[in-house]
Amino acid sequence: MNERKLAFVYPPAVEALSYPPDCPFKTQRAGLTRQRLLSLGLLGGAGRAEVAPRQASLAELGEFHTPRYLEELERAAAGDLTIEGLRMGLGGPDTPVFADLFAYAAWACGASLTGAELLLAGTADAAFNLLGGFHHARPAQAAGFCYLNDVALACLRLAKAGRRVACVDLDAHHGDGTQEAFYDRNDVLTISLHESGKTLFPGGGFEQETGQGPGLGFNVNVPLPADTYDEAYLLAFDRIVVPLLGAFKPDVLVLELGMDGLAGDPLTHLCLTNNVHAEAIGRLLPLKRPTLVLGGGGYHVENTVRGWALAWRTFCGQEEHDPSLGLGGVLLGTTEWGAGLRDRVRPVTPEQRAAVEPEVRATIQTVIKTVFRHHGLGTASAAGGGSATGA
Repeated sequence: MNERKLAFVYPPAVEALSYPPDCPFKTQRAGLTRQRLLSLGLLGGAGRAEVAPRQASLAELGEFHTPRYLEELERAAAGDLTIEGLRMGLGGPDTPVFADLFAYAAWACGASLTGAELLLAGTADAAFNLLGGFHHARPAQAAGFCYLNDVALACLRLAKAGRRVACVDLDAHHGDGTQEAFYDRNDVLTISLHESGKTLFPGGGFEQETGQGPGLGFNVNVPLPADTYDEAYLLAFDRIVVPLLGAFKPDVLVLELGMDGLAGDPLTHLCLTNNVHAEAIGRLLPLKRPTLVLGGGGYHVENTVRGWALAWRTFCGQEEHDPSLGLGGVLLGTTEWGAGLRDRVRPVTPEQRAAVEPEVRATIQTVIKTVFRHHGLGTASAAGGGSATGA
């Protein structure tokens, strides 16, 4: 599908903004991905446009965040951290106070809103805002490097336009702020695949958190054990995400494409390769739904950049047709990394398989039994056969 219209939403102004140097969150990732795509000839021209967004206004941010919280954010960025700001989560190890705090977050939100508007207008089939994905922020609370929740703001904008929204969060951390935003709604289906809260911040996101009131069954959590590998991850994706999206029939997708689940990420404990993200996208594309792609986590910068570039390339639909492809679909010589954009396949030890697969299957069964009935789906597949090696 080379006719798919893609938009890379990126404001050059953010290149002058940064988190503190010692913070694991690196704002440069999106710009580096842009440079990688340009070097590969994958950005610019018909169907692969660059779009400069606006910075979100206070009125737009107020669609989700409280006026008092926004005031405290601006005050902290100006160097005045108050007791109330501290109570709102500012000034912690993962919520440092720095001069660019408010400006960067407002740009990220503006880019997500711009991407949502491109989808609503039909200008783009897929819009990438790799600055975004701040899924931990709440209306009046900062957490996990997140100050303003662009994910919630974009979903709200799409829902307000009458669209049924499916928000699929593949970040290694549970999207707790986004979950809370839509916990009692059924027009926004939230699905989060993440490392279990037993071993990773923010400590929640368990299978039993399924929504409340009208939203019961429309909040879906798939916690995964440490050391989860590609095949086990895709088993969960295929058994849970694919049928739920088929039943929900969203008008638009919001995809948080965090790369912190990749093996070697310094803050998480999953063992994925970026092939799993490309495979997941490959399962979403047949839905032919407008898609807003948001960045999220990823604390090994080069791995994150390569993963995001591969995701863009997958949306371009060029994977099988590019002359630089080598045996097994591995890109050869297209970047400075020897094997190109795709990661090498990681071997799975028998011990790893024995520890991970039973827990993943148990989680799948729990989610199917507690959620599927709310969507008119049967539970016969809960004990579906086959090994994770072939899923």
